[in-house]
Amino acid sequence: MGWGMDFNRAYDAVLTKWPQKPLGVDLAGRFGRTHVNVCGPEDSRPLILLPGGGATSTVWFDNVAALSKFRRVFAVDTLGDAGLSIPNGDPMKSVDDLIEWMDSIVDCTGADTVDVIGHSYGAMIALAFALHRPDRFGKLVLLDPNSSFAGMKAGYLLRALPLLLSPSRARRKRLLEWETGELSIDSDWLSLVEVGTSDLPRPDLVVPQRPSKEGLSALDVELLVVLAQDGRVHDAETVSRSVRERIPAARVEVLKDASHHSIPMVPADELNRVLVDFLEG
Repeated sequence: MGWGMDFNRAYDAVLTKWPQKPLGVDLAGRFGRTHVNVCGPEDSRPLILLPGGGATSTVWFDNVAALSKFRRVFAVDTLGDAGLSIPNGDPMKSVDDLIEWMDSIVDCTGADTVDVIGHSYGAMIALAFALHRPDRFGKLVLLDPNSSFAGMKAGYLLRALPLLLSPSRARRKRLLEWETGELSIDSDWLSLVEVGTSDLPRPDLVVPQRPSKEGLSALDVELLVVLAQDGRVHDAETVSRSVRERIPAARVEVLKDASHHSIPMVPADELNRVLVDFLEG
Protein backbone atom coordinates (compact mmCIF):
# COMPACT_ATOMS: atom_id res chain seq x y z
CA MET A 1 0.00 0.00 0.00
CA GLY A 2 1.49 3.31 -1.03
CA TRP A 3 0.39 6.68 0.27
CA GLY A 4 0.75 9.92 -1.62
CA MET A 5 2.46 13.02 -0.34
CA ASP A 6 -0.88 14.61 0.54
CA PHE A 7 -1.68 11.75 2.90
CA ASN A 8 1.73 11.81 4.57
CA ARG A 9 1.50 15.57 5.10
CA ALA A 10 -2.02 15.27 6.51
CA TYR A 11 -0.94 12.43 8.81
CA ASP A 12 2.02 14.43 10.13
CA ALA A 13 -0.18 17.51 10.63
CA VAL A 14 -2.42 15.59 13.04
CA LEU A 15 0.48 13.81 14.72
CA THR A 16 2.01 17.18 15.62
CA LYS A 17 -1.05 17.77 17.82
CA TRP A 18 0.17 15.06 20.20
CA PRO A 19 1.59 16.58 23.39
CA GLN A 20 4.91 14.89 22.71
CA LYS A 21 6.38 13.33 19.60
CA PRO A 22 5.68 9.59 19.80
CA LEU A 23 8.16 6.87 19.00
CA GLY A 24 7.17 5.38 15.66
CA VAL A 25 7.65 1.61 15.63
CA ASP A 26 7.15 -0.72 12.67
CA LEU A 27 6.36 -4.32 13.62
CA ALA A 28 7.16 -6.93 10.97
CA GLY A 29 4.79 -9.90 10.97
CA ARG A 30 3.14 -12.55 8.84
CA PHE A 31 0.52 -10.15 7.50
CA GLY A 32 2.79 -7.19 6.88
CA ARG A 33 4.29 -4.24 8.70
CA THR A 34 2.19 -2.68 11.46
CA HIS A 35 2.96 0.91 12.42
CA VAL A 36 2.52 1.85 16.08
CA ASN A 37 2.93 5.26 17.73
CA VAL A 38 4.29 4.77 21.23
CA CYS A 39 4.56 7.15 24.20
CA GLY A 40 4.45 7.12 27.99
CA PRO A 41 6.70 5.70 30.72
CA GLU A 42 8.53 2.58 29.57
CA ASP A 43 7.98 0.83 32.89
CA SER A 44 4.21 1.43 32.93
CA ARG A 45 1.47 -1.05 32.07
CA PRO A 46 0.84 -1.24 28.29
CA LEU A 47 -2.32 0.28 26.82
CA ILE A 48 -3.21 -0.52 23.20
CA LEU A 49 -5.37 1.99 21.29
CA LEU A 50 -7.34 0.77 18.25
CA PRO A 51 -8.91 3.54 16.11
CA GLY A 52 -12.13 3.53 14.14
CA GLY A 53 -12.11 2.83 10.42
CA GLY A 54 -10.13 5.43 8.49
CA ALA A 55 -9.29 7.42 11.62
CA THR A 56 -5.63 6.30 11.95
CA SER A 57 -3.67 6.17 15.19
CA THR A 58 -3.27 9.96 15.12
CA VAL A 59 -6.92 10.43 16.21
CA TRP A 60 -6.00 10.07 19.90
CA PHE A 61 -4.24 13.46 20.01
CA ASP A 62 -6.55 14.84 22.72
CA ASN A 63 -6.36 11.66 24.83
CA VAL A 64 -2.73 10.59 24.95
CA ALA A 65 -1.64 13.27 27.42
CA ALA A 66 -4.05 11.92 30.05
CA LEU A 67 -3.47 8.26 29.23
CA SER A 68 0.31 8.33 28.92
CA LYS A 69 0.73 9.72 32.43
CA PHE A 70 0.18 6.22 33.83
CA ARG A 71 0.33 3.88 30.82
CA ARG A 72 2.76 3.02 28.07
CA VAL A 73 0.53 3.85 25.10
CA PHE A 74 0.67 1.84 21.87
CA ALA A 75 -1.54 3.56 19.26
CA VAL A 76 -1.97 1.27 16.26
CA ASP A 77 -2.52 1.99 12.58
CA THR A 78 -4.84 -0.87 11.65
CA LEU A 79 -3.31 -3.15 9.04
CA GLY A 80 -5.26 -2.85 5.79
CA ASP A 81 -6.78 0.52 6.71
CA ALA A 82 -5.65 4.13 6.39
CA GLY A 83 -2.37 4.81 8.17
CA LEU A 84 1.30 3.89 7.90
CA SER A 85 0.87 0.12 8.27
CA ILE A 86 1.65 -1.88 5.12
CA PRO A 87 -0.19 -5.18 4.45
CA ASN A 88 2.62 -6.66 2.34
CA GLY A 89 2.45 -10.19 3.78
CA ASP A 90 -0.19 -12.88 3.79
CA PRO A 91 -3.69 -11.39 3.44
CA MET A 92 -5.85 -11.45 6.54
CA LYS A 93 -8.92 -13.49 5.64
CA SER A 94 -10.53 -14.54 8.91
CA VAL A 95 -11.11 -13.56 12.52
CA ASP A 96 -8.44 -16.11 13.47
CA ASP A 97 -5.97 -14.10 11.37
CA LEU A 98 -7.14 -10.93 13.10
CA ILE A 99 -6.55 -12.55 16.50
CA GLU A 100 -3.07 -13.65 15.43
CA TRP A 101 -2.31 -10.09 14.36
CA MET A 102 -3.51 -8.73 17.70
CA ASP A 103 -1.42 -11.32 19.53
CA SER A 104 1.65 -10.00 17.73
CA ILE A 105 0.89 -6.46 18.88
CA VAL A 106 0.51 -7.56 22.49
CA ASP A 107 3.78 -9.48 22.17
CA CYS A 108 5.57 -6.31 21.07
CA THR A 109 4.67 -4.60 24.34
CA GLY A 110 6.75 -7.13 26.26
CA ALA A 111 3.86 -7.86 28.65
CA ASP A 112 1.69 -10.93 29.03
CA THR A 113 -1.47 -8.86 29.52
CA VAL A 114 -2.50 -5.38 28.40
CA ASP A 115 -5.36 -2.92 28.62
CA VAL A 116 -7.12 -2.14 25.33
CA ILE A 117 -9.27 0.78 24.15
CA GLY A 118 -11.03 0.40 20.82
CA HIS A 119 -13.37 2.76 18.99
CA SER A 120 -15.93 1.74 16.35
CA TYR A 121 -14.20 -0.82 14.09
CA GLY A 122 -11.35 -0.85 16.60
CA ALA A 123 -13.89 -1.77 19.27
CA MET A 124 -15.08 -4.67 17.11
CA ILE A 125 -11.50 -5.94 16.88
CA ALA A 126 -10.92 -5.48 20.62
CA LEU A 127 -14.12 -7.32 21.53
CA ALA A 128 -13.32 -10.23 19.20
CA PHE A 129 -9.83 -10.44 20.71
CA ALA A 130 -11.23 -10.41 24.24
CA LEU A 131 -13.69 -13.20 23.42
CA HIS A 132 -10.90 -15.34 21.95
CA ARG A 133 -7.99 -14.38 24.21
CA PRO A 134 -9.22 -13.14 27.61
CA ASP A 135 -5.92 -14.34 29.11
CA ARG A 136 -4.15 -11.42 27.42
CA PHE A 137 -6.37 -8.74 28.95
CA GLY A 138 -6.33 -6.54 31.98
CA LYS A 139 -9.15 -4.10 31.19
CA LEU A 140 -11.17 -3.50 28.03
CA VAL A 141 -12.80 -0.25 26.90
CA LEU A 142 -15.21 -0.15 23.96
CA LEU A 143 -15.99 3.31 22.60
CA ASP A 144 -19.39 3.44 20.87
CA PRO A 145 -19.02 -0.13 19.55
CA ASN A 146 -21.16 -0.62 16.45
CA SER A 147 -22.57 -4.02 15.42
CA SER A 148 -21.42 -5.53 18.70
CA PHE A 149 -24.37 -5.36 21.10
CA ALA A 150 -27.10 -4.06 18.78
CA GLY A 151 -27.71 -3.31 15.12
CA MET A 152 -27.04 -0.07 13.31
CA LYS A 153 -29.74 2.45 12.43
CA ALA A 154 -31.26 2.14 8.97
CA GLY A 155 -30.94 5.90 8.53
CA TYR A 156 -27.18 5.78 9.03
CA LEU A 157 -26.75 2.85 6.67
CA LEU A 158 -28.71 4.69 3.98
CA ARG A 159 -26.54 7.78 4.46
CA ALA A 160 -23.39 5.65 4.29
CA LEU A 161 -24.48 3.69 1.22
CA PRO A 162 -23.22 6.19 -1.42
CA LEU A 163 -19.81 6.22 0.29
CA LEU A 164 -19.69 2.43 0.37
CA LEU A 165 -20.74 2.09 -3.28
CA SER A 166 -18.49 4.81 -4.67
CA PRO A 167 -16.04 6.21 -2.09
CA SER A 168 -14.87 9.79 -2.48
CA ARG A 169 -13.58 12.63 -0.33
CA ALA A 170 -16.80 14.58 -0.75
CA ARG A 171 -19.01 11.68 0.31
CA ARG A 172 -16.84 10.92 3.32
CA LYS A 173 -16.99 14.58 4.35
CA ARG A 174 -20.78 14.74 3.96
CA LEU A 175 -21.29 11.62 6.07
CA LEU A 176 -19.02 12.85 8.87
CA GLU A 177 -20.57 16.32 8.89
CA TRP A 178 -24.09 14.86 9.03
CA GLU A 179 -23.27 12.38 11.80
CA THR A 180 -21.37 14.85 14.00
CA GLY A 181 -23.94 17.64 13.56
CA GLU A 182 -23.03 20.85 15.37
CA LEU A 183 -20.02 19.35 17.15
CA SER A 184 -16.69 20.96 16.34
CA ILE A 185 -14.37 18.36 14.80
CA ASP A 186 -10.68 19.06 14.20
CA SER A 187 -10.24 20.24 10.61
CA ASP A 188 -6.80 18.68 10.16
CA TRP A 189 -8.11 15.27 11.18
CA LEU A 190 -11.07 15.66 8.80
CA SER A 191 -8.64 16.44 5.99
CA LEU A 192 -6.62 13.33 6.83
CA VAL A 193 -9.70 11.10 6.71
CA GLU A 194 -10.80 12.62 3.40
CA VAL A 195 -7.37 12.13 1.80
CA GLY A 196 -7.27 8.58 3.14
CA THR A 197 -10.58 7.87 1.46
CA SER A 198 -9.23 8.87 -1.94
CA ASP A 199 -5.92 7.02 -1.50
CA LEU A 200 -7.56 3.88 -0.08
CA PRO A 201 -11.20 3.91 -1.22
CA ARG A 202 -11.93 0.31 -0.17
CA PRO A 203 -9.91 -0.91 2.84
CA ASP A 204 -9.23 -4.65 2.92
CA LEU A 205 -10.48 -5.47 6.42
CA VAL A 206 -11.75 -8.51 8.29
CA VAL A 207 -15.01 -7.56 10.01
CA PRO A 208 -15.90 -9.75 13.01
CA GLN A 209 -19.48 -10.93 13.19
CA ARG A 210 -21.72 -9.60 15.93
CA PRO A 211 -21.15 -11.90 18.94
CA SER A 212 -23.94 -14.14 20.15
CA LYS A 213 -25.76 -13.41 23.39
CA GLU A 214 -24.16 -16.52 24.89
CA GLY A 215 -20.70 -15.44 23.77
CA LEU A 216 -21.07 -11.99 25.28
CA SER A 217 -22.42 -13.42 28.53
CA ALA A 218 -19.27 -15.55 28.82
CA LEU A 219 -16.90 -12.59 28.39
CA ASP A 220 -14.40 -12.75 31.25
CA VAL A 221 -12.77 -9.33 31.04
CA GLU A 222 -13.31 -6.18 33.11
CA LEU A 223 -15.29 -4.01 30.70
CA LEU A 224 -16.23 -0.36 30.20
CA VAL A 225 -18.56 0.61 27.35
CA VAL A 226 -18.73 4.33 26.50
CA LEU A 227 -21.60 5.45 24.27
CA ALA A 228 -22.28 8.67 22.37
CA GLN A 229 -25.64 10.13 23.39
CA ASP A 230 -26.08 12.05 20.14
CA GLY A 231 -24.62 9.41 17.82
CA ARG A 232 -26.53 8.48 14.68
CA VAL A 233 -24.95 5.08 14.05
CA HIS A 234 -27.10 3.27 16.61
CA ASP A 235 -29.39 4.04 19.53
CA ALA A 236 -27.32 4.55 22.69
CA GLU A 237 -30.13 3.45 25.00
CA THR A 238 -30.67 0.22 23.05
CA VAL A 239 -26.94 -0.58 23.13
CA SER A 240 -26.73 0.28 26.84
CA ARG A 241 -29.63 -2.02 27.65
CA SER A 242 -28.11 -4.84 25.61
CA VAL A 243 -24.76 -4.52 27.38
CA ARG A 244 -26.38 -4.58 30.83
CA GLU A 245 -28.52 -7.61 29.94
CA ARG A 246 -25.62 -9.62 28.56
CA ILE A 247 -22.76 -8.48 30.79
CA PRO A 248 -24.23 -7.24 34.10
CA ALA A 249 -20.79 -6.57 35.58
CA ALA A 250 -19.87 -4.15 32.78
CA ARG A 251 -19.72 -0.43 33.41
CA VAL A 252 -21.65 1.70 30.92
CA GLU A 253 -21.20 5.46 30.46
CA VAL A 254 -23.15 7.67 28.06
CA LEU A 255 -21.38 10.88 27.00
CA LYS A 256 -23.39 14.01 26.35
CA ASP A 257 -22.49 16.20 23.38
CA ALA A 258 -20.84 13.26 21.65
CA SER A 259 -21.45 11.47 18.36
CA HIS A 260 -20.05 8.24 16.98
CA HIS A 261 -17.51 9.97 14.74
CA SER A 262 -16.66 12.75 17.21
CA ILE A 263 -15.24 10.23 19.68
CA PRO A 264 -12.48 10.14 20.92
CA MET A 265 -11.83 13.81 20.06
CA VAL A 266 -15.08 15.32 21.34
CA PRO A 267 -15.78 15.56 24.26
CA ALA A 268 -12.15 14.75 25.11
CA ASP A 269 -12.05 16.07 28.70
CA GLU A 270 -15.08 14.09 29.85
CA LEU A 271 -13.99 10.98 27.98
CA ASN A 272 -10.50 11.19 29.46
CA ARG A 273 -11.97 11.48 32.96
CA VAL A 274 -14.04 8.35 32.44
CA LEU A 275 -11.13 6.43 30.93
CA VAL A 276 -8.65 7.33 33.66
CA ASP A 277 -11.17 6.56 36.40
CA PHE A 278 -11.84 3.10 34.95
CA LEU A 279 -8.27 2.16 34.09
CA GLU A 280 -6.87 3.35 37.40
CA GLY A 281 -9.77 2.08 39.52
